[in-house]
Amino acid sequence: MSEQLSVTICIVTYNSANDIEACLIAVKNQTWPAIDIVIVDNASRDNTVEIVSSMIGETRVFRNENNTGFAAGQNLAIAQSNSPYVLVLNPDVVLERDYVRKLVERAESDSSIGSATGCLTFISNPERIDSAGMEINEMRRASERGAGRSVQEFQVAEEVFGVSGAAALYSRRMINAISINGQFFDEDFFAYKEDVDVAWRAQLLGWKAWYEPRAKGIHGRNWGSRKDRKHISRKVRQHSHQNRYLMILKNEQFNLSWWSRLPKLVLYEVALHGYLLVRDPGVLIGCIRNLVRLVPSAWNKRRKIQALRQSF
Repeated sequence: MSEQLSVTICIVTYNSANDIEACLIAVKNQTWPAIDIVIVDNASRDNTVEIVSSMIGETRVFRNENNTGFAAGQNLAIAQSNSPYVLVLNPDVVLERDYVRKLVERAESDSSIGSATGCLTFISNPERIDSAGMEINEMRRASERGAGRSVQEFQVAEEVFGVSGAAALYSRRMINAISINGQFFDEDFFAYKEDVDVAWRAQLLGWKAWYEPRAKGIHGRNWGSRKDRKHISRKVRQHSHQNRYLMILKNEQFNLSWWSRLPKLVLYEVALHGYLLVRDPGVLIGCIRNLVRLVPSAWNKRRKIQALRQSF
């Protein structure tokens, strides 16, 4: 395997001044020699851009006048190179020095691997898992695999449903193969669950996702705790909820297995929306409004995904 295989590390920032310096120091200390860095800043109001520019130079920093969201920001960053691999990285993640090397080596060992992730732990408690890949249950609720559990429980390299966009290696071959309407991450998602949507689409189209525990990093994770929901903005809660339905519409296979689960699915949805109606009606109303607007586009993308499956 040639160590000249280039990897583009793509980071989208938004008021990330508290995190980005440590993130970039770790990126620049990677043992893999052929690394390029692209930053897209989504109209930060702090001094994120100044920090980034001083560390990597202004030529690889793209400044959006408005916050276009994680999905659009990452698509812009990914488009800046043709490298064989892209590492999508959150600014609040600090990687160990051989993170990129371990993942590239794993991906190069099997041409069907389209994405890979390492073992991410909480920055506040490095002995506990933040993400060991992603999983999705029969109710189509996606979650970080192993979240909160001991690192020792996740020492086996194995195939997983998908990889978290916090620190995900994607092969360019897969990016090109599964992009819809020129978009790898669906920009209708804005942010949240766009990585789950990619994982599901990739799996449908025959690509493997891999978890490699020898590649390690720590994640600040600024939100996501179910214990502290009230501190998560309404906009974030709304995107997270509505994007679940967009990814289901685009990727679900309405086969015999789905029909057999339908009674449980209905009960789950009734309970979930009853909860939202009582506890979070603003999120529910906003989701309904947005879904009315976004469903036709999602259905069109579903048709294209199914056409790709048929040609696979």
